[in-house]
Amino acid sequence: MAVMTDIDQVVYQRPESLTEVSTSYCPGCTHGIAHRLVAEVIDEMNQRESTIGVASVGCSVFSYLFLDFDFAQAPHGRAPAMATGIKRVLPEKLVFTYQGDGDLASIGMGEIIHAAARSENITVIFINNTNYGMTGGQMAPTTLPGQITTSSPGGRDVESMGMPIRTAELLSAVDGASYVVRRSLHDAKHIRQAKKAIRTAFEVQAHGLGFSMVELLSSCPTNWGIHPVASMKVIEEKMIPYYPLGDYKVHSAVESLL
Repeated sequence: MAVMTDIDQVVYQRPESLTEVSTSYCPGCTHGIAHRLVAEVIDEMNQRESTIGVASVGCSVFSYLFLDFDFAQAPHGRAPAMATGIKRVLPEKLVFTYQGDGDLASIGMGEIIHAAARSENITVIFINNTNYGMTGGQMAPTTLPGQITTSSPGGRDVESMGMPIRTAELLSAVDGASYVVRRSLHDAKHIRQAKKAIRTAFEVQAHGLGFSMVELLSSCPTNWGIHPVASMKVIEEKMIPYYPLGDYKVHSAVESLL
C-alpha cells in the first residue's frame, strides 16, 4: 500500500458515481471518457442519490454498467420519452438520457425534436461517432459525406443517400430548447471544455430552465477501421470541420450559469 507523505498530492481518483467494472468498450472508444465526465459532474453537484439516467439502444446501452446510480432502459430511440415521464413523475430528480447518433438522430428523431419543443426539463448527452457502432458500423444520419461504412462501402453518396444531419444546429432552432452545444473528446483541452458544458447542462435542469443537450464528437476506431490514435485525428481533421464546435442555443436565462 502506498504511504502518503506531506508532498504527495492526489490529482485524480475514480469518481464515486463510476463503477469499478472493467470497460467493455473497444480500444480508443471515447464512451468511457464521456462516462467519466458525467460521473465527475454528478459527484461535484452532490446529486448521485438524486440522479436517474435513461440508457438508449446501441453501445450507449452499456452506460448503466459503468455509471453507479439509478438507470432505466428505453426502447430504441425512445429515451427522451421515457425521461419525460420520469421527470414529470419525479420532478425533484436529475434526469438525463445517454444516446448515440443512430438512436437519437434516426429512429429517435421525432422523440428528441418534440422533447425539445415541449421544453422538457431533461438533459441529453448525445454521442456522435458517425456510425451505428454496436450493430456493425452501418451508415448513420451523421455519417460524413464520402465516409465508408458497412452499408456505404463506396462512401456516403449525398446525392442518393442524403446529407448528414447536424443535430445541434437543428435543435437550436426549436423554441423550447434552452441550452444546446457541441463539444469534442479528442484531446485534453476539449475534454475539459466538454465537462464544463455537461455541468452547465445539468445546472440548466437543476434550475428548472428546460431542455438541454450536449453533443460530443466521439471516436469509433473499430468500425472506422483505424488505429485509436489515428481516430483522434479523424475527429479533429474531418468531423470538426463538418460539425463545428460551439454554443448553438443559450437562452438568456441560462447565461447567468456560464
